[in-house]
Amino acid sequence: MPDDGPTPPVDRRARGLWFLLLLAAASLMWSAQGTAVKFLEAELPDRPIAITFLPFYVATLLLLPLLVRLRRRDPTARWPSAADWSKFAVAGVAGQVLAQLGMTWGVIQSLASNGAVLNLLIPIFSAVLASLLLAERMTPLRIACLVIGLVGVTLMSVRDLENSDFFERDYLLGNLLILVGCFGSAFYNVYCKGLMARFHEVEILIYSYITASLASLPVLLWYEPLDLSALAAIDTRGWLAFAFLAIFMYTVSMLLFFYVLEHIPVTVASASLYLVPLFGVLIASVMLGERMSPLALAGAAVVLAATVLIMRYDNAV
Repeated sequence: MPDDGPTPPVDRRARGLWFLLLLAAASLMWSAQGTAVKFLEAELPDRPIAITFLPFYVATLLLLPLLVRLRRRDPTARWPSAADWSKFAVAGVAGQVLAQLGMTWGVIQSLASNGAVLNLLIPIFSAVLASLLLAERMTPLRIACLVIGLVGVTLMSVRDLENSDFFERDYLLGNLLILVGCFGSAFYNVYCKGLMARFHEVEILIYSYITASLASLPVLLWYEPLDLSALAAIDTRGWLAFAFLAIFMYTVSMLLFFYVLEHIPVTVASASLYLVPLFGVLIASVMLGERMSPLALAGAAVVLAATVLIMRYDNAV
């Protein structure tokens, strides 16, 4: 099948650096999600499902021309069978829908600091699932890099840890939903990696997005019926946030991540998720004027070192 993604360098060292840059670009986009959601939330208050899935539906539509292009370049490519669609449904519903709804509803019913800390479990969940579902080996290097990265983001998340409250009864349901969202995100990446032996990564992304859209639309219409007047009242900043979520968060970043995921193990690719809080701290420092503490600076250095280490020395890269 044709590969529309960027061509990696042949040299192993350059190849690892190339994949690291692509994963860093995806992580940078993901790190700005919270800021974009806050801008959009100001325009659509009390509509977390709409904020989550309306940009997602636009992203699904934006990806369709890529599918058409793939079909034109390779008319003999097989179309998904009913059994294949059931697998895409598993990826879309158990992956994307659980991840998006779990995180959105969870943070609403819990604390943002709880969500920030619990998100650190996604690479761990990914490594365990990859070992169980894909038989990926947990080498000493991968375990070490995951642990080092976790230490680094913990240092950067001291403030979140101080403000978190995992066992408060009022937040328990929200924390459980966040965990479901983290598991859904990890499951989605691992399960889709297993489908890449038969389908192009763009096809997997599009077909899983289609099933996720079909599954989430009734939820949106039931709990948050569309209000066109509310959409019409969104200001320029809100629409820019909407466009960022649709184009960069759900489309470009996922295309980059899936392209790299086709070439390297899930455990290695998931280690780059520790870059998300790193970029989040840097964005807050630049855009909001927040000063980075010495611990945050040290944590940022540790995270970067762990990510470079696994991309440079893992034999599968």
